[in-house]
Amino acid sequence: MDPRLFDASHTGNVDQLYSLIRENVLILEAASLVDGDNPLHVASMAGHVNFVREVLKLKTEFANELNQDGFSPLHIAAARGHVDIVRELLKVGNRLCLVKGREERIPLHYSVIKGRSEVLKELVLACPDSIEEVTARRESALHLAVKNSRFEAFKLLVQQLKRLNKEHALNWRDGQGNQILHLAVARKQYEAMEFLLSGYAFDKDLVDVNARNEAGLMPLDILLLVNSEAGAVEIAEMLTRSGATRSKGLPSSSMVTVATEDPEPQTEQSNGHCRQSRRTWTDRCTCFLKLKFERPQWFKDFEYKKGRDSPGDVRNALLVVATLITTATYQAVLQPPGGLWQDDSGPSTNGTNATIYGTASHEAGRSILGTKKPVVYILFLIFNTAGFFASLRMIFFLTSGFPMNRDLRIALVSLWLTYDTAMGALTPNTFLNSFFVGLSMILPVILVLVSRWVRK
Repeated sequence: MDPRLFDASHTGNVDQLYSLIRENVLILEAASLVDGDNPLHVASMAGHVNFVREVLKLKTEFANELNQDGFSPLHIAAARGHVDIVRELLKVGNRLCLVKGREERIPLHYSVIKGRSEVLKELVLACPDSIEEVTARRESALHLAVKNSRFEAFKLLVQQLKRLNKEHALNWRDGQGNQILHLAVARKQYEAMEFLLSGYAFDKDLVDVNARNEAGLMPLDILLLVNSEAGAVEIAEMLTRSGATRSKGLPSSSMVTVATEDPEPQTEQSNGHCRQSRRTWTDRCTCFLKLKFERPQWFKDFEYKKGRDSPGDVRNALLVVATLITTATYQAVLQPPGGLWQDDSGPSTNGTNATIYGTASHEAGRSILGTKKPVVYILFLIFNTAGFFASLRMIFFLTSGFPMNRDLRIALVSLWLTYDTAMGALTPNTFLNSFFVGLSMILPVILVLVSRWVRK
């Protein structure tokens, strides 16, 4: 490039530009034939929006050219954060957003790497498809944001993905098979992980917390393999709360290093810090136990997942389970363990009868277990009745809004009273009979109170 044209571009002197053109009308054409920067590259680097505007009027083609480093003018303006120049260049056409430069990076990638949030918004608004472009290393804009610790840019990208219904990009993998969660864990980026797993921005079930990279490592494996640093325990707890697991073959020593490493020795002069260290050590032990005794991966495959399982299917499955429990518990009270007496008998003084039946009297149709082992029978009825009424309560709520709902409620209440009648008829002791009938009346209220307390 002519040194005088370079100087005009660097200083943003529009008058000097037109003076050079009057001297040589082909000066801009000559600049396009030379390797290196053209006037738009230089002006974009220096931030002279007026100069950029005038050059675009004279030679639009400059906007598409890459310099020797693989940068277009828009790449440079995006990396430098010159929003006004970005807007001027985009007037040439939104296609400039997709121009690939060095390592197949587009302007959006450089705005993310440098944390230029305002430029990022302009580029995504002008070309929504740019958010799905990847580099030669298969890195998306999200990967680059995490790798370069640009949390604000990362948050903006996630918000744009949600707006554009492109949340599937959250689980894209780079050339090493790493998802953004792998990278966030490896770099101890607590903010990014909390944003991903909290569920505030989007359904947290969209993020696969147990994905494996090319090395076969899951996010929790990566955390346990790196050296212990501040925040590792909090990150481990965050992952385990979200259902993350570790690989079976991970060395236990690595886990101990992260989760149970003793705090630094403290002096008596720093008692507050000592107390904090003790708390941290307790947290680490808790985290260690969670990781060591976690459920296996195959078990988690059968767990209910909000984004995967439909509410209708879940309700139908619960109805089937509740009906089976109701049937089993109702049948159990009709046929209690040990069976029923087949005849009547008063208090016995006969040795033979005492050997067979003991000294207690009994009536036909009463529980043998209730006569011979009343304590066991009491426990049986308490647990069986709790299961029966809990399953009835499930059926009651799961069938809300069904057709003929009133008739169904009457049927459930009738089943409840029938259960009470059968339990009273089979219980041999009059006191126990009254006790269990009363218990069956108040047990539904007790179950409601207990369920509410557990949820709190």
